[in-house]
Amino acid sequence: MNDSFRAAVIAEWRGLPEPKPSPNQFRPTAELLPKIMQRLGLKERLHEAEVIDAWSKIVGEFIASHSAPVALREGILYVRVLQPALHYELEQVSKIDIVRKLKQRFGGKVVRDVRFRIG
Repeated sequence: MNDSFRAAVIAEWRGLPEPKPSPNQFRPTAELLPKIMQRLGLKERLHEAEVIDAWSKIVGEFIASHSAPVALREGILYVRVLQPALHYELEQVSKIDIVRKLKQRFGGKVVRDVRFRIG
């Protein structure tokens, strides 16, 4: 008995047409994961974790021990600084160099600017 004849007999017996088999809807995880992360807003969180982990390598141990990146929101990295003198140094002298290093490492879309806050 061939398959089309079998399907026709079953459809007649049921009174309904046999549902067509759906095409393979499975996709590789590597293809779906970025889309899911984007929908859930987790892509920026992933970048945030990467930037925070790399902070000490980018600015050096001394500055890293007296400052801490707090958040990355819409391309702006917010950094908490412990001392006013260091805040002035970072804001007025080192900011351009730090932003350049961050852009080189992560790209201009991930980190556009750095804002320092005392606290």
